[in-house]
Amino acid sequence: MKIVVLIKQVPDTADERTLVPETGWLDRDAADNLVDEVNERALEVALRVKDADKSTEIIALAMGPDEATKAIRKALSMGADSGVHVLDDTLAGADAARTAAVLAAALRTVSADVILAGKESTDGRGGVVPAMVAEHLGLPLVGGLSTVDLSSGTVSGERQGETGSLIISAPLPAVVTVTEWSAEARFPNFKGILTAKRKPVTTLSLADLDVTATPAHAVVLSHSERPPREAGRKIVDDGTAGSQLAAYLIENRLV
Repeated sequence: MKIVVLIKQVPDTADERTLVPETGWLDRDAADNLVDEVNERALEVALRVKDADKSTEIIALAMGPDEATKAIRKALSMGADSGVHVLDDTLAGADAARTAAVLAAALRTVSADVILAGKESTDGRGGVVPAMVAEHLGLPLVGGLSTVDLSSGTVSGERQGETGSLIISAPLPAVVTVTEWSAEARFPNFKGILTAKRKPVTTLSLADLDVTATPAHAVVLSHSERPPREAGRKIVDDGTAGSQLAAYLIENRLV
């Protein structure tokens, strides 16, 4: 089985997120960049399949600037066999539609049985790219899984909702996305870190993929910083605290 895991390098969620004033894009130099956690969970799903079947091949695929190579190397140190890096300056600030089209073109070069990804990235929160990739490739999308079972030419798993859960399945090949409730990612061991340096990473440009190098990105007309939080109202119990609290809830339409 050949599994491709889509990974993305994003700013650390623990750091402050800022925008570049000139473009309105996320400032990726203002914080440490790392592999998106939900993508690491998708990789963990693939690695557990490989643990049970050593013939499984795992490819980590990322689209991004030069620094995204670090994210691919992290995936290789965790256990992926090889990497693919889509690198082209014209992709800077690419919107979801452009990103999905380019990823789909890259995926056609590897002919995967399963394409795994997180359900959404923590920097954009769009959650539409995997579905768009599936549409481009003409594959079923099995999305939002908290558990994944890959066996006998099918994928199945549990999707949790507000009122219950669903067990869904589809034949392979398929695009599969996982949530933050799926398998917790393992840490790279010392051997994995050393061997990651020797594993192959293929770099592809838009010319390699025969994709038109026409920039396509969202245009931000204006943006402003979020205003600071105002101090909360302190209620001192002088015998009327209950009435004051009730009045506050009613005033703010919380009851």
